[in-house]
Amino acid sequence: MKKSEKEKGKEKKAAARKQQYTLLGIVAVVAVIIICVAAYLLIFSPSVIAAAGDTVSVTYTGTLDNKTVFDTNVNSTPLTFTVGSGQLIPGFDAAVVGMKVNQEKTVTIPYTQAYGAYNPQLIVIVPQSQFSSNVTPGEKMYERSQDGSSRIITVINVTDAGVAIDANSPLAGQNLTFDIKVDSITKANAAGNATVPTY
Repeated sequence: MKKSEKEKGKEKKAAARKQQYTLLGIVAVVAVIIICVAAYLLIFSPSVIAAAGDTVSVTYTGTLDNKTVFDTNVNSTPLTFTVGSGQLIPGFDAAVVGMKVNQEKTVTIPYTQAYGAYNPQLIVIVPQSQFSSNVTPGEKMYERSQDGSSRIITVINVTDAGVAIDANSPLAGQNLTFDIKVDSITKANAAGNATVPTY
């Protein structure tokens, strides 16, 4: 039995409607993918760069001119600090500015941007009575100042006259080379507060 023209017309309309729905479904899926990619790039954008006020976490290795490693946090907890806050030596702080997440950089920082020049006037003799126990040359200890900051002092000699200590940083007068990798950046908002982290 042959189909009537009316039935054929209904079938054509149904097929056309089905094709429209399929097309709309494809367009919807593509739109969702585009929105998701745009949201990902907006929130986790690799183009986000570290700037003053941002909180960054970095992995680093520091070496001296003779290639001796003096400090590293590789395979340890990343160093987290606020860029431009003065928490770190100026050269390290400046080196991170403009870096992106997962970017790596090697930078050599002159001593003037690190721990400064060695100052012989920071070698002083202190009475032994000011130390709680017997001290030996080469011993390092923390000295806390009245403003709450602390620094490392090194005992260089012990005599009857007293204890000679060196308040220079062990890295004073040294150019420092750092291999730096940015692990995360948390952007600061206009008020300077940390907002959305970027990993």
